[in-house]
Amino acid sequence: MHTAASQPSHDTDPATRAALVRRLVAAQFPRWAGLPVVRVGTAGTANAMYRLGEDMVVRLPLTAGAADDIEKEHRWLPRLAPLLPVAIPVPLGRGTPDEGLPRPWSVYRWLDGEPPAVGHLAEPGALAEDLAEFVTALRDIDPADGPPSYRAEHLAIRDAVTRAALAELRGVVDTDAATDAWDAALLAPTWSGPPVWIHADLQPGNMLLAEGRLSAVIDFGCLGLGEPAVDLIVAWYVLPAAARAAFRARLDADDATWARGRGWALSIALLELQAYRDSNPVMSTHARHVIHEVLADQAHGTGSARG
Repeated sequence: MHTAASQPSHDTDPATRAALVRRLVAAQFPRWAGLPVVRVGTAGTANAMYRLGEDMVVRLPLTAGAADDIEKEHRWLPRLAPLLPVAIPVPLGRGTPDEGLPRPWSVYRWLDGEPPAVGHLAEPGALAEDLAEFVTALRDIDPADGPPSYRAEHLAIRDAVTRAALAELRGVVDTDAATDAWDAALLAPTWSGPPVWIHADLQPGNMLLAEGRLSAVIDFGCLGLGEPAVDLIVAWYVLPAAARAAFRARLDADDATWARGRGWALSIALLELQAYRDSNPVMSTHARHVIHEVLADQAHGTGSARG
C-alpha cells in the first residue's frame, strides 16, 4: 500500500482487465500466449493480480507509486532471494506500457500458500520464530547501494498525520488511549545505528503460510533501507500477545526499538483505518485489530518492558 488517494488510471472491471492481461501477454511474451488468466482476489490497493497458467502471476500496478516500485523489485529481489530463508517473488518478465495500461507491469513466479488467519494461527510460536528469522536475515544483508525504504523516516516525522487520523477517528476507536500510546512511542530514543534492509509492510496480506509455517513473503513495494523497528509491526499485525515475547527475544529488540515498533504499528493502522474504514473491509478489520492489540499492550504496561 502506498497512498490512499491514488486511483487506477485504467479500467478497473476484473473481466475487462483479464482480457487486457491476455492481450498484453500475447503481445509482449508470446511464449506464454494462450495460458489461462484468472483473477487473484486480494485486499491490496496497489496492484491487481492475475494468475497466468499454473506457475506464474501477472501484477498490474493500480497506482503511480506501485509502477515506480517495478524498477526496484526487478533489480533487488533476484539479489535478495538467495539470502532469505523463505521464498519471495522472483521476476520472470517486465512488461512495457501499452494501450490500456500506461505503466510498466510484471510477471512473477507463482508462490503457493495462504495468508495467516489472524487470531486463528495453528502454530503461533513457530510462526513467531519464522518471522524473526526472516527479519534477521533481511536486515543482515549488505546494505550497499540499497534504496531508502518507503517508510525510512523517523517515527516523529509521522506525528502530524497520525494525530490527524486520531482526530478523524474520534468515536471510532478509543482515541484517548491511542493518543497516550502514540505519545509513549514518541518518547522512545530514536534509532542511532546505520539503516538496514527492511520489508516495511509485514502485514497479513503480504505473507503466505503452509501448514502454519511461514513459506513466503510477498509485496516488496516498501522494501529498502530504514530502521529495524519498522519490521516489528508484524508483532501486532499478525502475532498474538502470547507469541510476541518469543519474536522479540529472537530479535533481541531493546526497549526503545520495541516501543518504536509498536508506535509504527499504531501509526500505520490508524492511517489505514482512516483511509479504508468505508471502502476496504479486510484492511479496516486488520487495522482495528492492530489498534486493539497496541492498546491492550499499553493497558497492561507491556510496551516498554522486556519479556
